[in-house]
Amino acid sequence: MSRHVAVVTDSTAYLPQRAMERHDITAVPLTVVLGDEALEEGTEISARSVAQALEKRRPVTTSRPSPEVFAAAYRAAAESGAESIVSLHLSAEFSGTYDAAVLAAADAPVPVRVVDTGMVAMALGFCALAAAETAEAGGTLDEAVAAAEKRAQGTVAYFYVDTLDYLRRGGRIGAAQALLGSALAVKPLLQLDDGRIELREKVRTASKAIARLEEIAVERAGAAPVDIAVHHLAAPDRATLLADRLRERVPGLLDLHVSEVGAVIGAHTGPGLLGVVVAPR
Repeated sequence: MSRHVAVVTDSTAYLPQRAMERHDITAVPLTVVLGDEALEEGTEISARSVAQALEKRRPVTTSRPSPEVFAAAYRAAAESGAESIVSLHLSAEFSGTYDAAVLAAADAPVPVRVVDTGMVAMALGFCALAAAETAEAGGTLDEAVAAAEKRAQGTVAYFYVDTLDYLRRGGRIGAAQALLGSALAVKPLLQLDDGRIELREKVRTASKAIARLEEIAVERAGAAPVDIAVHHLAAPDRATLLADRLRERVPGLLDLHVSEVGAVIGAHTGPGLLGVVVAPR
């Protein structure tokens, strides 16, 4: 990190490795606890391993990074020449990651601005890219923060899951919502709303839900310049098909990222996840 404003995020941003290297972004890893073993996301456990564990009904939980891990990342950025740091993280509604970063920032050797983006996955990743691009262009810390917050305000994330049970187990949705989905045998379409997961629509079949997911993304994208990410867990064919359809139907599409989510998000959504992030430029 040689530029004056460094960008730190966390492992749930699911940025492509080449993008992290090109923009010199650091991702602090969250932890997945599989049985009695704590493993770092991105290096020690894969999403596929989590999916297999969930299918076997093995206990899977997640935990935030410690303040000490953030402190080490901030020190490394300062030692590499950064004069300030913008630290961008997944919604505080989902995790204590933001709180851990705030604790570490208080004693960092350079000024650190910690931002709860209210996002996750590439909805968070696009915020980190916006901050990095602003810093690369000579922007100040305040300008990098403003760029990330502006990107967050315009970005939406929609997703389909085969069952709400995993989200219920992890406390990410209420038991009443999960029970409703099971009782009516519906397929839920969800969205991020003010940092929380909300039920957007109930659709009768998986195929209709995925078709509706496509329609919602196309409507949201419109004709303006836009970046899109398609995420999945153990559903690569679904993701590829959806990405191909969006390439055909979104006239203002600039960048399209297709990737499997990591172990942390996978632990809370379960296999079959299909998500779309729409981020206007």
